[in-house]
Amino acid sequence: MDKFRMMFQFLQSNQESFMNGICGIMALASAQLYSAFEFSCPCIPEYNYAYGIGLLVTPPIWFFLLGFVLNNNVSMLAEEWKRPTGKRVKDPTILRYMFVSITQRSLIAPMVWISVTLMDGKSFLCAFSVNLDIHQFGNSTLIDGMTEVEIVKLLAKIPCKNIFNQPEVISREAASRYIKCISQAFGWVFLLLMTLAAFMIRAIRPCFTQAAFLKTKYWSHYVDVERKLFDETCKEHAKTFAKVCIQQYFESISGDMRSFHKHRSSKDDSDDDDDDKKKSDEDKLLGIRDQDDMNKVLWNWHTCKPPLALRKEQLDGESHEGLIPNGDVHGVSGGPNGYANGHAPDLPKREWAAYYSKV
Repeated sequence: MDKFRMMFQFLQSNQESFMNGICGIMALASAQLYSAFEFSCPCIPEYNYAYGIGLLVTPPIWFFLLGFVLNNNVSMLAEEWKRPTGKRVKDPTILRYMFVSITQRSLIAPMVWISVTLMDGKSFLCAFSVNLDIHQFGNSTLIDGMTEVEIVKLLAKIPCKNIFNQPEVISREAASRYIKCISQAFGWVFLLLMTLAAFMIRAIRPCFTQAAFLKTKYWSHYVDVERKLFDETCKEHAKTFAKVCIQQYFESISGDMRSFHKHRSSKDDSDDDDDDKKKSDEDKLLGIRDQDDMNKVLWNWHTCKPPLALRKEQLDGESHEGLIPNGDVHGVSGGPNGYANGHAPDLPKREWAAYYSKV
């Protein structure tokens, strides 16, 4: 279980690798599903085309929708698209980048299915056998004596080896090879076009719009990271909230849970530990200790997310907090260096060096 948990955490932390793995698994599954699929052409003129084209088109649509379902970024895209504007403007280019990225991954499995189907040629043979020119592969003497309906029925039976009963009229093997050859040609052309399209999207597009591409890629990653951190913060707060709530419940039911029969020193140690735990819990609660307050925080996060502009004074205060004692900027008596009237007593001098970075 620990190994599976570590693997799951690794996949969660590497979202792009996880989704690429899912796409690869779906592609292999589509090829394996086709190989395990039992192809049964109806060999009826009214149904051959619908069955062959349906087998070529319907499973790719299902794989495409399944790719959207399995992609975790779909919910993030919908949430970002439907959220109120509030203090943060929605950028259509970011939404478009996220949608294109999801669509590209979802198209892998359908492309594999269509390629394998065209390379095999069975569905193409079933769909277009009735459109074959029978005079190229048949006996013209026997064909001239057949009606149009009989010719169509005969051509519809070409994909079905077991029920084809007129080999003297048309060479079934030659007709099948001809249609499968055309199907494979379409398969290779399809692969070539998809590969060129992927190359254009992945390689050439960033060269013309590099700045816009980097901007949209950065902020799409930011939306993903922000959502994950918000979920982790909510989970940590909920865990701490439940822990404190349960502790207060038991304390109210059973009274004082501390033992007064222990030695004084052990009591002091336990009190210190309890104080540390309470401080830690208070830090994790972030000052939100009521259900209505938490509901308000969640509602405000949905309706009015904070603007993407960090407060510089807060960052400066955090960076200089460790350098100035007790957070007093002007010292105990208002002097610029922390001493009365700005004059320091005669103390041993020490050399200090402070380094600042604008990065």
